[in-house]
Amino acid sequence: MKSFAIFALAVILAPAALAQHQTFAVNPDTSEIKMTLNTTHEVVNGIFHIQSGSIEFDRSNPRMSGSVAVLAGSGKTGNDSRDKKMNKDILKVDQYMTVSFAPKTYTGTIAPRGDSTIQVSGVFTLLGNPHDLTIPMQIYMDGSKATVRAQFVVPYVQWGLKNPSFMFWKAENDVAIDLNLVGLISN
Repeated sequence: MKSFAIFALAVILAPAALAQHQTFAVNPDTSEIKMTLNTTHEVVNGIFHIQSGSIEFDRSNPRMSGSVAVLAGSGKTGNDSRDKKMNKDILKVDQYMTVSFAPKTYTGTIAPRGDSTIQVSGVFTLLGNPHDLTIPMQIYMDGSKATVRAQFVVPYVQWGLKNPSFMFWKAENDVAIDLNLVGLISN
């Protein structure tokens, strides 16, 4: 009788446990990455195009997998010569076509509906080099639709990229990133 009760409980709870494993499929057309670089003469703002993104997560386990990939050469700052220099000399897009983030774990609780705030730890790959990074993220879920927003800083010079400063025009060694991912949640 006891084994039947355990079996019955397992059958009842199994769908609930399976329903917690979900995939967030990023829509590249409605998602974007903005960057801000402070310099001595201006604030440089740019937008990058997201190539793809798919993140698997489980509300009952703090593990995540998947990645979000950004086309390195898609950055636009409103100045064509600056963009060419950024692509050739800094991001080296001929060698490294994408910049990516692969989440591994998270802390916090992902609510099935509404707002959640979590800390996502993973690997940020820039110029082919992996860097551990933890990013605070705000998530909003409404049925099968989800939005993920994050603001964080990338220490690009510390990570081996060239600082674009020249003569009297000096750029900071860190770039601020504003991430806005829109997509669908599926089981």
